[in-house]
Amino acid sequence: MNPEPVRWWRQIQRYDLLAIILLILTSLATYAALVLPLSLRPSSLPLRAGQVSPQDLQAPSNVEYISDVRTTLARDAAERAVAPVYTAPDQAIARRQISRLRTNLESIANVRNDSTLTYELKSAELAALPDLSLDKKTIEIVLLAPDSRWFAAQQDALRVLEQIMRASVREENIAEVQAGVPSLVSYILNDDQTAIVVELVSPFIVPNSLFSPELTEAARQSARQSVEPVTQTYLAGETVVPRGKVLSAADLEALETLGLVRPSNPLLEYVGTAAMVIAVMSFLGFYFHRRRPVFYNDSHSLILIAVLFLVFLSLARLIIPNRAILPYVFPLSAFGLLLATLFGPGGALILSVAISLLVAFGLPNALDLTVFYLMVSFTGILSLGKAHRISSFAWSAIVSSVTGMAIIAAYRLPAGNLDWVGYLSLAGASMLNGVASASVALLLQYLLAEFLGLTTSLRLLEISRPDAPLLQFFLRNAPGTYQHSLLVSNLVEQAAEKLGMDGLLVRVGALYHDVGKATNPSFFIENQLQSNLNPHDDVAAATAAAGVIRHVTDGVVLARRYRLPRRITDFMLEHHGTLLARYHYNRAVREAGGDLSKVDSSLFRYPGPRPRSRETALLMLADNVEARTRSERPRNEDDIRAVVQKAIDACQKDGQLADTRFTLKDLTVITDAFVTTLSGLYHPRIAYPAAEASVSPDSPTTPIPAKAEKK
Repeated sequence: MNPEPVRWWRQIQRYDLLAIILLILTSLATYAALVLPLSLRPSSLPLRAGQVSPQDLQAPSNVEYISDVRTTLARDAAERAVAPVYTAPDQAIARRQISRLRTNLESIANVRNDSTLTYELKSAELAALPDLSLDKKTIEIVLLAPDSRWFAAQQDALRVLEQIMRASVREENIAEVQAGVPSLVSYILNDDQTAIVVELVSPFIVPNSLFSPELTEAARQSARQSVEPVTQTYLAGETVVPRGKVLSAADLEALETLGLVRPSNPLLEYVGTAAMVIAVMSFLGFYFHRRRPVFYNDSHSLILIAVLFLVFLSLARLIIPNRAILPYVFPLSAFGLLLATLFGPGGALILSVAISLLVAFGLPNALDLTVFYLMVSFTGILSLGKAHRISSFAWSAIVSSVTGMAIIAAYRLPAGNLDWVGYLSLAGASMLNGVASASVALLLQYLLAEFLGLTTSLRLLEISRPDAPLLQFFLRNAPGTYQHSLLVSNLVEQAAEKLGMDGLLVRVGALYHDVGKATNPSFFIENQLQSNLNPHDDVAAATAAAGVIRHVTDGVVLARRYRLPRRITDFMLEHHGTLLARYHYNRAVREAGGDLSKVDSSLFRYPGPRPRSRETALLMLADNVEARTRSERPRNEDDIRAVVQKAIDACQKDGQLADTRFTLKDLTVITDAFVTTLSGLYHPRIAYPAAEASVSPDSPTTPIPAKAEKK
């Protein structure tokens, strides 16, 4: 077999299968959302359920028909009338409870007959019985009762329990059955014996007749099927619906049967709707396949986008049709604004096109509504920018409101069917639309970031503040690693800006990438004092490597505990990829006498995964570069460039960049950015001479030249 089709199919499975499935399911749900109102309320009907009849409507001829609506109502009523069905009393439960009671009675008899026990010990024994909860008075009666009376009481307790458990006992009537126990006690027993029987029997009364969903459902289905179809008859001239009556579904069915109202051909509407859905979804499919936006390879993001798309579409199709003002108030552009804050403006613009076309499809003023939704969404998204501040949402609301007013003026005023009062009403609706869209987007992005762990600019800014709880924990416990993270964040942010990436995201990811080291800071050299012993020297190389590698998973645990966005945990997991803990691996090889076969490299390799995005790959490069630079202490820009290039080459050779989309040009830009930043940090400094003791503080001094030294 030709290997090409196999590789192509594997690629489809790996990258596109979920997207294809979601696209198909979303298409079907979208089609249902568009045609369901047509099937229940055809668009050409002048009347619909819930409207008031404008006149008396009479039957033009005799007619007799089976009413599906009335039949369904009758069958629903018959189904609701069926009482819940319970199983027959379970005799096994009755036998088990009687056996438990008999066992407890034997225990009580043993305590009564034990002459070695004092009265207090006997009372304690009876009070400690696990199945009974006897009060002090009952215990006193039991212990002091003559044998004959005790024998009569226990025999009657067994009889009463057997009698009760033979009948049906249900969960909801246990209290009622227990309350009736005294009436079942034999009249030959006195009050004390009766009290003993009640306390002995009551705890062992349990349900023996259980609710049966299967039997109940079968009874309900039988009740439905027993209802014959309802036949409705009208005579010629008979009033079907009087004037002023609110039309019900049964009335509308009768009017359609009599031909008093006729829907347009629904088949053509269904076909047209299907064509529209296919066209829009094909457009989205080709866009995702060609462009592959940032959320394409994240299953959670794809599912979230599909759900949001269907929610906004369904709500719009339920609220907008047959309304004059509400179409311009409905905050459809909130969908695009929300996606822009979560995933960037590219995909948000494309998806806004799709939802705008579908929401306005089939409505009387579909053209101007489509343009209105498109322009309001586009200007709102573009004016929102990176959404780093709440004021960005306010500015977006203003811009989209003004754009909506302009679109309304462009399409409605020249038509001549709108006066200035009407225009002002629609302009106010457009203003409300802008405010509502920005507010809904701001609220939803906060809720999604808080409860689903999604990444938004506002959330990133919040957790990047120095007073963020986890950063404070990081700084207090591992100050050396914290400073390393600050330096790495400067490196990646500068490179990300030059590559057109999200600089805020990579900066915050870099701040937190090594936070797991704060759980065991003394195990990492940047947090160790020179005078302290190195804990790595006292343990095996594999154990030391495991302690170092564990900072990745420790960081994820901290991230979940402090509710960091899920995207930040990707930086923690992927910043080492599947690289080797090289120092400890080399040490293990030396201890093995240089025999590589004696060293299991998997024990020294980070769990990964390899970087799956440009952002996490950039962090890996910056982390390696910073570590090498701190170790090798380059003296000039050429040395720094050599260190940077060596770190990038090492990651490439190890295959860590295989799942990213870095080009050679990108790597060149990254190298230059790293060199520029590091050159500013490792620049030459003046070595200040020590003050001479013979010079008076008040005497004039002459600067003493000193040689420059590297930091």
